Amino acid sequence: MPIVNLPDNFPAIEILRNENINPVAKRSRSTPLKIAILNLMPLKIATETDLIRLLSNSPLEIELDFIRLETHVSKNTSEAHLNDFYKPFSAIKNNFYDGCIITGAPVELLPFEEVTYWRELTQIFDWARVNVTSTFYICWGAQAALYHFYGIEKYTLDKKLFGVFRHMVNEPTCPLFRGFDDAFFAPHSRHTTICADDIKKCTELTILSESEEAGVYIVSSRNGREFYVTGHSEYSALTLHEEYMRDITKGLDSVKMPQHYYPNNDPNNYPAVAWRAHANLMFVNWLNWFVKKGI
Repeated sequence: MPIVNLPDNFPAIEILRNENINPVAKRSRSTPLKIAILNLMPLKIATETDLIRLLSNSPLEIELDFIRLETHVSKNTSEAHLNDFYKPFSAIKNNFYDGCIITGAPVELLPFEEVTYWRELTQIFDWARVNVTSTFYICWGAQAALYHFYGIEKYTLDKKLFGVFRHMVNEPTCPLFRGFDDAFFAPHSRHTTICADDIKKCTELTILSESEEAGVYIVSSRNGREFYVTGHSEYSALTLHEEYMRDITKGLDSVKMPQHYYPNNDPNNYPAVAWRAHANLMFVNWLNWFVKKGI
């Protein structure tokens, strides 16, 4: 129960309590880890809940600041929610944080420079390098940061990478993988990818985990000051299902069933969650071994 500064009316609290998870705690005499979250996902409450579910699975006390862009208007989340629970980047840019999480965004098919908020986003990337002990980039956020810092290009896939895939640990001595099995699973949902050969040309980057089907999964730089995660380990059990149903409702001809997800490949069956243990362990290890160094 480590989140010490969530207001009582924060939507994720009720959602998680219905799962028998109490994500909040009273502040003790210890100094909490300060973590900023730049949530670029369209369904912000769902992403907030997913991340808090994982972050609260540690005995460490955490103080969260949710950050919003000032050059982008959210179409799927009310302005009231953002005003109540998010801070503009300008309000926190002089703060220092132990950790920062920057999510993906549904803009992956656009060239990076054509994203309307690209300039503000890269300012946040640069700010994090100075003001944050360790930053965790997710999906398109990972691709964007790798492009900004290292010029790593993204490539459009012939078909959407969609499902739950098996991954291998390349660097078993990295503390991020403490307690991991040699192989583990993680969800992916993306139309673009990065190339292992491009990353290997950059001596500042290390590929920590890969998948035969999904490609590069986790990349690190600056001795764990930055992690780039191309999948969505934070996803809840039904996130891929809900995305699949939305795509079908839109009548998209290219919609494919998420791979390795439904038992017997039947969407009427409840998804088989194979990534929950890895997700919890990865976030706890990140907090313990990389974020906590800042306090």
